[in-house]
Amino acid sequence: MTKRLPVTPAPAPLEDYATRFDDLLGVRAQREGFRRYLEGLLLPTERNKTLTALANTEPVKGAQHASAQALQWFLSESRWDPRSVNARRIELLGADPKTAPNEEGVLVIDEHGDRKWGKHTAHMGRQYLANIGKVDSGVVSVSSLWADEGVYYPLEVEPYTPEHHFEKGKASPAFRTKLKIAAQLVERSVDMGIPFRAVVADSFYGEDEGFREGLRDLEVGYVLALKPSHSWWHKEGTVGALWEVAKGGGWKDADEPGDWVEVVRAFRDGHEEVWWALEVKAGPYGPQRAQRALVVSTDPKELPDLSSWYLVTNLPHPGMTDRALGEEGTLLAAADLAEVVRLYGLRMWVEQSYKQVKHALGWSDYQVRSDLAIRRHWQLVSCAFSFCWWASSAELLEMEESPAGVVAPQKDEANTTITSETEERGKKGGRRGGEEAAAVMAESIEEGEGVAGAIHNAVALLEGVHRQGPARRVESVA
Repeated sequence: MTKRLPVTPAPAPLEDYATRFDDLLGVRAQREGFRRYLEGLLLPTERNKTLTALANTEPVKGAQHASAQALQWFLSESRWDPRSVNARRIELLGADPKTAPNEEGVLVIDEHGDRKWGKHTAHMGRQYLANIGKVDSGVVSVSSLWADEGVYYPLEVEPYTPEHHFEKGKASPAFRTKLKIAAQLVERSVDMGIPFRAVVADSFYGEDEGFREGLRDLEVGYVLALKPSHSWWHKEGTVGALWEVAKGGGWKDADEPGDWVEVVRAFRDGHEEVWWALEVKAGPYGPQRAQRALVVSTDPKELPDLSSWYLVTNLPHPGMTDRALGEEGTLLAAADLAEVVRLYGLRMWVEQSYKQVKHALGWSDYQVRSDLAIRRHWQLVSCAFSFCWWASSAELLEMEESPAGVVAPQKDEANTTITSETEERGKKGGRRGGEEAAAVMAESIEEGEGVAGAIHNAVALLEGVHRQGPARRVESVA
């Protein structure tokens, strides 16, 4: 077998992480592109993570530079399978005890909108972009991620393609609603054997009975949000909506809470918050029914929008025997009010951290048009974030205390010094050096700066995620 040509190594431990993917990248240019792309994504967000910025060149003039063109080829034209790369990424996460999914975590379903313009980008359309809260031109993706109190990471992502991209519109067999995509992502996680306690999602998914029915068919638990106005058929003069149940819960104050139960949530920064939970006993919901509904709030009297949840779950009440689903009798373990609050609270990874990480790593900064290139960019961003967890492992954090942006000399097996990425760019192989390279370097980046700063930024980014993490434990007080 022909010996593979070496690539310019990334700074450790990124190089150690990248080598795990080398067998999926058939040629040297792909392995080189994988390392350079991750390096660029992990650098601080002084600039958007466009291809020219990742290659450290000027936005317009630098687009023709060899390093920018190499990354463009790697993203759009080279032959590598993003699905295989993603499967390997998930495999590595599962192999590390610190990141391996377990049955106490949740599978979070979420959507994200990338504001984009033009008519030739795949999946483009004028549509509602949830993360900016309005209708605009852009690309929407639906994603699944795994989370518990200590760690979270994306699993898979699928783009939503608006109906105008299909000749028959919504009647086309290829058209998929966001709800259908979400159901398929859950099914794929089940098929992959990813353990989780419940599927968690916002009211867009919780309000759809078809989505909930699909989860029951998959024999998985769920804790989904509902709207305060969520209602059901009822006789005139009886309670018929969640907000009415909440107002009728008998709350006077903390000393006379009525039917409300105190739940204490402890957060990572050490502070605690007292929340109150109410088990709904009306309409199709109740402790003895197949579906339970809860109202959870910091203030049962005022029910503030930002700190009040309206939830539905199929996890059985502790007063019932663990509920069996399906012909094989798959069990859903009982969950008290505190457990349901804990599970939905894990969705805060999305609210508090997910968008921040997407911004820091350039999820929306792609400037490519094809479906394949967009999917590849998303998978590379996911790899960059998963590397942050990899780098946080104790055995991989023994880094030399060099200033940010300085690459410590590395040695190969023969104890020969390996040239740095910056030095290599000045040599042959399609990279220009000297005055010519300096002419296309971005002015905001110091000339000659290395990429060790990417590793330091990965650790700092993860520390920011931890600071904003959800509650570590949930306790209920009868």
